[in-house]
Amino acid sequence: HVRLEESGGGSVQPGGSLRLSCSVFETALFNVNTMAWYRQAPGGRREMVARVLPDETTEYADSVKGRFTITRENAKLMVYLQMNNLKAEDTAKYYCNNYAPVPTWSWGPGTQVTVSS
Repeated sequence: HVRLEESGGGSVQPGGSLRLSCSVFETALFNVNTMAWYRQAPGGRREMVARVLPDETTEYADSVKGRFTITRENAKLMVYLQMNNLKAEDTAKYYCNNYAPVPTWSWGPGTQVTVSS
């Protein structure tokens, strides 16, 4: 059982920035898994916004390309999402999970991001 814990969300104005963090409480699996950030807006489906492979190769959804950066710190079992130039449409609850290519671990509580003027 892998436990995930997201943090760093908040309320910002359009154009603002936030940095999300994800703690992964499972040493053996983290380094061999592609990790991803997902988000779910009210009434919407959960969608993947960014993923980072074990070799640190990254891929992004078109909607966040150029604004979001995903990184991982294997030694600390952490995944981060730097979000810049935030837009109202980025408002959602954000989650991390693996990507295999669908998420296979139990979801954490998520962290809320609200972008509003």
